[in-house]
Order: sequence, then structure tokens, then C-alpha cells
Amino acid sequence: MIPDNQHTGGPLFEALLYICEFHQHAVSPAALISGLPLADNMLSPAVFNRAAERAKLASKILQRPLQQLNAALLPAIITLQDNKACIVHQIDHDTKQVVISYPELPHSVATVNLDQLNSDYAGTVIYVRPKTDAEQKTNHFKLPAHLHWFWGVIRQNWGLYRDVLLAAILINLFALSMPMFVMNVYDRVVPNLATHTLWVLASGITLVLLADLVLKLLRHHFVDIAASKTDVMMSSAIMDKVLSMKLKNRPQSTGAFASIVQSFEAVRGFIGSLTIVALADLPFVLLYCVVITIISPPLLLPIIVGALISLIYAYFAQRKLKFLSDESAKSAAERNTTLIEAIGSLETAKSSNVKTNIQYKWEQLSLACAHNSAKMRAVSASVSNFTAFIQQLVGVAVIIIGVYLLIDGNMTQGSLIAVFLLSSRALAPVSQAAGLLAQFHYASSAYENLDVLMQYPSEQDASQNTISKPLLQGKIEFKRVSFSYQDDDLPSLSNVSFCIEPGEHVAILGRNGSGKSTLEKLILGLHEPTEGQVLLDGIDINQLDIHQVRNNIGYVPQDITLFSGTLRYNIELASTPKSAEHFLNICNISGLSQFISQHPAGFDMQVGERGQNLSGGQKQIVSIARALYNDPPILLLDEPTAALDHSSEQAFRTHLGGYAEGKTMLLITHRSPLLALANRIIVIDNGKIIADGPKDTVMEALRQGRIKGTST
Repeated sequence: MIPDNQHTGGPLFEALLYICEFHQHAVSPAALISGLPLADNMLSPAVFNRAAERAKLASKILQRPLQQLNAALLPAIITLQDNKACIVHQIDHDTKQVVISYPELPHSVATVNLDQLNSDYAGTVIYVRPKTDAEQKTNHFKLPAHLHWFWGVIRQNWGLYRDVLLAAILINLFALSMPMFVMNVYDRVVPNLATHTLWVLASGITLVLLADLVLKLLRHHFVDIAASKTDVMMSSAIMDKVLSMKLKNRPQSTGAFASIVQSFEAVRGFIGSLTIVALADLPFVLLYCVVITIISPPLLLPIIVGALISLIYAYFAQRKLKFLSDESAKSAAERNTTLIEAIGSLETAKSSNVKTNIQYKWEQLSLACAHNSAKMRAVSASVSNFTAFIQQLVGVAVIIIGVYLLIDGNMTQGSLIAVFLLSSRALAPVSQAAGLLAQFHYASSAYENLDVLMQYPSEQDASQNTISKPLLQGKIEFKRVSFSYQDDDLPSLSNVSFCIEPGEHVAILGRNGSGKSTLEKLILGLHEPTEGQVLLDGIDINQLDIHQVRNNIGYVPQDITLFSGTLRYNIELASTPKSAEHFLNICNISGLSQFISQHPAGFDMQVGERGQNLSGGQKQIVSIARALYNDPPILLLDEPTAALDHSSEQAFRTHLGGYAEGKTMLLITHRSPLLALANRIIVIDNGKIIADGPKDTVMEALRQGRIKGTST
């Protein structure tokens, strides 16, 4: 196996590792980039901060000329042309001498001329330094706010939302200008025939309207930027949680799980421009009410009554919308489950002739979804139409009351028109907010489901201090381990204890469902023991970096999943690139070269979604090649030849014997020929070890019937 200090990640990643070493931060390279979106397996400036954060380093990415490089913040990383980078250790602006090193050999420094370096400089400098104790304590006390997938992201983009709020303040202040313009024209210009004043007022209102236009465009721009940033950051956080959550917390229904993740679209839509504008305008209702009160207090009454009636109607409507949105979410999740099951098992559906059942279920669920959606639209439309109706009635009431005030001499004609315009402006945000109720409840339901998902613990926290062990020797030990799957009354493993020394080859035998595969999943850290300890090289697996653990294990599962792409992509997936000779050697050992040599695309053959272009045996061979490719010290093979024909199995057994020499191997099998690879056998029945010893001794006991619990 290639050690952990030889890894993917590219120049920026190598430079980050040097910075970690320089500041004496012990880190696991695998943990730093695990789960990060690496383009072509290279760390980019866009995700550099996330990797640095995992190393407990503060980083700042700036676009600066080299002449402005801050010598007090060195060493720093700068980007070069052709996706390269270098580390700047010292810089002397007077002599124009720069001491640098390249990530490939970070300890070998060289002195170059500043102008020479500038010709290759790509314009980006990355300052990296350890977080201070104060910063770490601040992060400790503010952990929930900083890490919350929704509010934390909103807070990070507060600067943009602040600009939106500032624009909203100015826009709403400018909105007062038109009523004031009309009032002054009717009350002062018209009675006095003051045309000069008219043009002065017209010039002023034109400038205000132009400023209002610019501010509205800027507000829309800021809202779009904020929405785009929050969208990317939130969706990234959601996917990271999906990939890192503990398997025990995974929803049982894949369709329902996918529906929860997809419901983020509702949350994203709600925080879009219309919502932000409506919410930003809502507080300014009070401003318009104050201005109306100054002009004519009696005319405030119909506006308050109209707003209260609209809000009361919206309140009762939202209770119905809440119920309908929950029902709609449930129906959508069930329909999504049916769709995923139908697509994933299309061949089975056809061969078993169950199309009628699936079609009936789909149509019933579609009918329920359509019924709920129609009800939601009807209730939402009634709210919008009712508030619009109330807004018009308020306008009529303002005119009627204003006319009486005008007759009594308590109001001018210009004031009446101004209040009429202000009343529409005052009720507009209320109507908008009421109209958003349906969208709010759908988004609220989606948010609640997503929030439950995001609160699930990750299998290993980035902030958790783990023991770095890049290369395991291969010792595996179980100490009184018991394990039960969620919602399963019977334990899969009960008080299991054994120790496997490095380089030992052990076959695990037992009936179906006896707990054999569960053993391997516990070794991989996919599940945690209910009781007891799993130790690797004498260290509790919970204390080890889980990414390094899995990097040391080659695993062939029973249920093989391939990813859409080429054969080469599926073999090299998540592994360090190796030489062509190594790649071909692994293909020969697994038997992959035998069938791929007959395909015109060779290793660039497309396997299709979930490997649908390959047979069961071919998928198993690809899975074997993937497990062996990283040259791991531990092999976990769960029925590795179950789908292979006799000749392929025999060839694999011959090749594996030489390859596995010196490696720890756990082999689960019901195929007797594979037992030749083992020197020890453990027999499991009903989650308990009923036999453990040398192969010949256990096999003799099995033949004599002194040990039950295996069909091998």
C-alpha cells in the first residue's frame, strides 16, 4: 500500500500540508479532503478554506500583486500559471529577492527574482495561520450558530442581506415622494398656477424615481447574489451530511430520503427575491401609517381595519395550509419511493408481471398529490384574492371618509389623493406576506424535514481529535462485541470476541443471516457496536481517523454498486493514482483483463448507471479490482466469487493467494475451494462464535457433525 503521505490533491493540497507541518498541526491528509468537491482530484482555491478549517487553520484568499505581499504573514501560498502553486517563505521588496519552494519538495527552497516570479504569478495569494486561542474559544461558544446548515449560512451572507435591507429603507423612503409630489401639486401649484414650482417639483421627483430604479436594480442584484451563495453553501452542506451521516440514521425508504433532500428546492425558492423583498418591506407599513397619521389621523382607521381583517383571514387559512403542506409532503415522498423502486427494478417488474400493481399505486399517489396541491392552490388563491379585495375596499373607504373631511374643511384635495396612494402602499406588503403563506408552509415543512436530517450526527466529526495511523499493520480484535440493527429485536452479534494477527488469513463461515457480513461492516466503521470494542492494531476504531481506516481496507461487498462512468473510473475511484503497470497487474489478478480485452472501448468502457451494462460476474470482478487497487494491508471479502463461473473463480483463487501474502484477510464464503486460501476458520451461528481454530481442525469437526451452523 502507498503510504498516506503520497496522495491526491494537487499542488495547493501539498502546500497546505506543508503549512500544517510548519505550524506543527498534526493532520490526516485523507481527512482534510474527504468529501470535498475536488475537480480532477485537485484542491482548488474555491474549497481551500474548507480544507484549512479542518486543520484548524484560518485562511484568507486574496487577489493581490506580488509587490503587496505581506512579509509578516509568511509563509504563504501563491498560485502560478497552469494550475501550479508555490510557497513563499521570505520576500525582500528592496532587493526584489523571494525565497520560495514548490509543494512537491517543500523543504528545498530557492531564491528567485521578484520580476521572474511575477511573470508566472496567477494573481492569487493565500494567507494561512493557526487559529488563536480566542478564535477557538469563540468558535466553541458559538458552535451552533456557526455550524447550523441554514441560519449559519444566512449569517455568513449577512453583509449581502444588510445591503438589501439598506436598499429597502431607501426605496421605501423614496416611495413617500410620489404622494408628497401629488399633494403639493394639488394643494400649492394648481391653486396658485405656480408652473415654475411645478417644474422644480417634477425635476426633483424625476431624480428620486431614477434613484429608486437604480436601488431596485441593485436590490435585485444583491438578492440574487445572496440567494446563489446560500443555495451553493446549503446544498453543499446537505450533501456532505448525506454522505457523512451514520448508517443507523439513514431513513429506511430511499425514495422518502431522496424526497427530503429534494425538498431543499422549496426552501431555496422561499428565500428567493420575492420573499426577501416582501419581508424587507413589511416593517415599513408602520412608516406609512405614521405619515398618514400626520396628514389625517381619521384616515388611518380603515387601513388598520383592512390590515387586521387580512391578517385574521390569513391566520385561519394558514392552519389549513399547514395541514395540506404536510399531507402533500407525505404523498410526494411515497410517490418518489414508488418511482425509484419502479425505475430501479424495471426488469423485475416486467419479468414478474407486476406492472399493473405499480401503475395502480402510482396513479393513486399521483391523485393524492394532485388533490392536495389543488387544495393548497385554492386556499392560497383565496388569501391573495381576499387581501386584494380588502385593499380595494380600503381605498374606497379612504375616499369616502376623505370626501366628508374635505367637505368639512379638515382636509385638502391633495392630502386626500396622497393618503389614497399611501394606503395602497401600506397594505401592499401585508397582501404580499399573506400571498406567501402557501409557499411559506411548504418551505417550512421542507425545512423541518431537512433540519431533522442535518441534526443527525456524522460518523466522525471534523473537529474530533483522532489518532493518525496512515498505514495499519492489520491486527483486528473484537472484545465482547454485540450489535443490533435499528428496529431489530434480535441481535446480529452477541458477545463476540476474537483476535486476528497481521498477515493471518481467516475464513468466516455460517448460515445466511448469522452475522458474518456484520463483522466486516463493524471493521469498516460503517456501524458502531452496541456493546464492546473493535480494535485495529490495538486501537479502538472510534479513536482512529475513519478515512485512514478505510484507506487501509480493500472491501468486496455482497451487494455491488458501480457508478456511472468508465471501468477505469470505477476501479481508481477514491484511490491514489498508480502506474499503468500496477493497474494492469490488478486487472490480471481480478480477472478483469480477460473480458475487457474483448471490448473495443477497453478500460474506457461505460458501465452504465449502477453498472447496468455489465453482468453480475463482471460487476463482481470490477469490485474485486477496486478493492485490490490501493494495495491495502487488510482485505475483507464477502462472497467474492459468488457470481463467477468455475474457471474465473479458479483463476482468481490462484492469483489472490500470491497477492494476499503478508496481508490480513477475512474471507466470507460458501464456496469450499476458496477455503484453501485460509489458515484459520471462525464459524458463526445466530450472532455467536461457535468455533474458532486452525482450518484443518475446524473442517474435521464440521465433517463429523460436531459443529452445526454452516452450509459450506
